[in-house]
This record gives sequence, structure tokens and C-alpha cells, in this order.
Amino acid sequence: MADRKTKQPQSAETVRDGVTIDDIAKRANVSKSTVSRVLNGSAVVNQQKQDAVHQAVIDLDYTPNMFAQGLASGKSMTLGILTQNIGSPFYAAIAQGVIEGLAGSGYTPLFVDGGWDHKREAVSIEALISRKVDGLLIVGGDIAASELQSYEKQMPLIVVARDINGLERRCVSVNNKQIGYMATKHLLEQRHTQIAFIHGIEGHPDAQDRFAGHLEALQEAGISRSDELLYQGDFSGHAGLKAVNYLLDQGISFSAIVAANDMVALGSRLALYRRGIRVPDDVSIIGCDDQAEAAFMTPPLTTIRQPSYEMGVVASKALLSSISNEDYEWSELAPELQIRESVKRFTS
Repeated sequence: MADRKTKQPQSAETVRDGVTIDDIAKRANVSKSTVSRVLNGSAVVNQQKQDAVHQAVIDLDYTPNMFAQGLASGKSMTLGILTQNIGSPFYAAIAQGVIEGLAGSGYTPLFVDGGWDHKREAVSIEALISRKVDGLLIVGGDIAASELQSYEKQMPLIVVARDINGLERRCVSVNNKQIGYMATKHLLEQRHTQIAFIHGIEGHPDAQDRFAGHLEALQEAGISRSDELLYQGDFSGHAGLKAVNYLLDQGISFSAIVAANDMVALGSRLALYRRGIRVPDDVSIIGCDDQAEAAFMTPPLTTIRQPSYEMGVVASKALLSSISNEDYEWSELAPELQIRESVKRFTS
């Protein structure tokens, strides 16, 4: 009986049809290490060499064996992404940015949903770690800073849409206080002074910061805070609907609304429509986030754009750099005013 031969794992440098990293290097006239860096996205390579490697890959019909690469490098080539409410336009935009940022890196994102529940988030993170992911990208959430610091000691970690004391270099976010300030400032510039403010989730850092920005803009304009113009809601369209109905039922006068986000603005618009109140002729509305639906509201929504897609791209690239023990830098991502048709200049 013939001896049975043990099948050896395929080398990380070979694929079917015998094409090797060496073949690609010769074809592209670059070193093998340059080919590896381009294929793995592990370091910055000048554009000319990248183009040469990519063309050689096409010419040779090369398909990398990710399993073999993982065996050779000791990596799973997967990244754990904890998000919140995957169906939300805001988190979906971040997820799309993450996917774009990982393109060509060889890494596959593994998404889990924390649902803004601390216990669920913790279980989800532990599940990702048990799957031997090479890094964690945490989007929003309620996980305590101390827990995130503990995870950061175990593996590369980046936090998105949240600022964590002690992990400043690991956080990719936008200034939410500036978002609230810009929204209210725009209404003030249009001569609105009776401005209703619909809060996001109570105790949520983003909601608190946006409210702080709102108050700062009022104070700067010499307008006193009016608690009757404040409504504690959340980040849902239903909150906007309830808020406007409450304010109108209480006989509270207002000429404009700052909504916690675009979904709240959409709900507010619906409530006004049902009451026969015109936007922007009777009441102006400004949102926050600039979700895709905002441009198609009737009328199109003026809002403060939060660069959610860009945050996903930047965060994923930062995580790749962290895994490769490389330095990474990014400029603060700034919100932008998107002027459409839901705010009218107040004339009386």
C-alpha cells in the first residue's frame, strides 16, 4: 500500500495555476515586498508602483489565497465592526464608508449590531474577539470608556462617532456641539427668535452636545433660554411627530424648529402638514445629519451635514494602519450647512 502523502497548506505566495508573488513582481518590475504591501494594503506605496502591480495582477489573472495568507501571517484577515441600528441611514452611511476604506486591503468586515444596549454590545464584542478578528471598529454605543480602554489593550481599536477620554487618538468623530450651534445660528440669521428645539435621546452624548451648541448660539444672540420651547424626544421620526403635536396642543408659539436629526425633522414636517401648517411659509425646519432622504423631503430639508461616510472611510484606514503598527493622522471632520428649501427668512 502506497504511503499517503499529507497535503501541505498552499503558500501565501502562490495561487491556482502556479502564479506567484514573484511572477507579479517581475511583471510589474517591483520588489516582492512592494507587491505584498500593495496587495495587503499594509503600507503606503506610490501610485505608479500601485498601478503597475494592479495591472500585473490583471494580466496574470491572479487571485490571492486569503486563507493561506492568514496562515502565513497569523491573521484572520477579518475586522470586527460593532455598529448600532444597522438599518439607520446614519449608521448605514458609516458602514458604506468602512467598506470603501477596506477596499483592496484584503480584509473582510464582520458587522454586528449593538442596538444601543450595553449588554448586547459587550456580548457582540466578545463574539467578535472569539472569532479572532484582527481589529475592532466600534461605532457609537454605550460601552463604558474603561471597557473600551481594556479592549484597546488586547488589539487594535478605533472608535467612530464618539469621543472617549484617554483614547483621543483612537476616535474619529465630528463636533456635535458645532452641529447644534450651526443649526440654530442659521435660523437666527434668518431672523427667527422663537425656535423650538427637539432633543435626541435623553443622556445621549451627541444629543447633549447639540443642545449645548443650540444654547450657545442663543446666548450669543442675546436670547434667553425658554424651556417651553424644548421637547425631550429621541432620534426617531415619531419623536418629531409627537413633539410638534405637543407644542401645538399647548398653544406654544414658534416660527422654527431645530430637529435632533433628519428623522426627527421628517416627523415634524408630517405633524405640521396634518395641521395645515406650511413649511417654510409658516414654520421653518432645520435638521442634522443630511441623510439621503433629506434632499427629497417636501420641501427639501435644510440640514447640517455630518460626514458619516467619510468617518467610515477614515476610521477603517486608521484601523488598518494601527494593525500594521504605522502612524496615522486625520484632520477633524467638520459639519457643513446644507441650505435647501425648508427655512424661510422671518420678516415680522
